[in-house]
Order: sequence, then structure tokens, then C-alpha cells
Amino acid sequence: MSRFLLPQLLLLVLLIGVHPAGAAELKLDHLALEPCSVEDPGNQPDFARPMGATCYVLSGEVENPGRNAVVDTDVFARIMDSSGEPILPNRTRVGSIGDIGPGVQPFALRLSVPAGTPGPFEIRNPRARGFKTPVRNLASVDDDDLLPLEQAIE
Repeated sequence: MSRFLLPQLLLLVLLIGVHPAGAAELKLDHLALEPCSVEDPGNQPDFARPMGATCYVLSGEVENPGRNAVVDTDVFARIMDSSGEPILPNRTRVGSIGDIGPGVQPFALRLSVPAGTPGPFEIRNPRARGFKTPVRNLASVDDDDLLPLEQAIE
């Protein structure tokens, strides 16, 4: 290759973007970030302390425009506090919502926010990405084996 062709190819890749093979982009809508209820297993008041964390639930709707289910779906967003600082620094993946069938459906996932983080919160650049085939193996789907933040939200 000539020394001029390589930079042009790199620029083309950057402009059109690169997505993992088999990845599907899903749309998120009607997002809300609220504190976990007192009964929620992710809300652990016994561990509350000044340097601890607070349980929040990110909920909304996810749209799968395809005809097939999308599996192992991850949610990405930048969540900012009232001063414009990210509440989850150095990461945009906020969690996983599992398998998403075709159409629009509700979702919810827990977040652990550092205690004392000033609200209200702003959710920026929300998106979800899943795959056409499984990419993770779960050892068990029994809620007894899951940590409180991983258990289903009621």
C-alpha cells in the first residue's frame, strides 16, 4: 500500500464507525433514574455510611426494530450529577438488560451511586447494544446465586 492510502482507509473507518460483528443498536426512551424502594434487595441500609453507595434504578423503554430477539444487551449512558460531573467516572456501560424481543418493552436496572452525590441527575447519550447470538454463559439463572444489584427489579 502506498503511504497515502493507509491514512485514507483509517479515516474512512473512523467516519463510518466500527461495530462488533453481529451487534445490534437499540433505542432507549422515557428514561428515569430514581432511588431504589426500601423493599428492594439492592437497597442495603445496613451498609449505609458516609463513604458508601446509594441504590438507584434506571428504567425506561427499549426498542428492538428487528424481527429477531437481541441477546446479552448492554446499556450505555453518561449520567451526570448537578454539577455536571459523571457519577460513574471512566465508564459508560451502566449495566445489562439481557434478551430483548422485537418491539418496545420496559426495562430496569440497578446502579450503585456514590453516597452524597448531588442530584438531580442528567442522562446523556443513552443507547443499548445487543447481539444476534449469545456472547456470555450464565452459570445459573436462579436469583439465589445473584448479588442484590443483579436480582430482578419488581
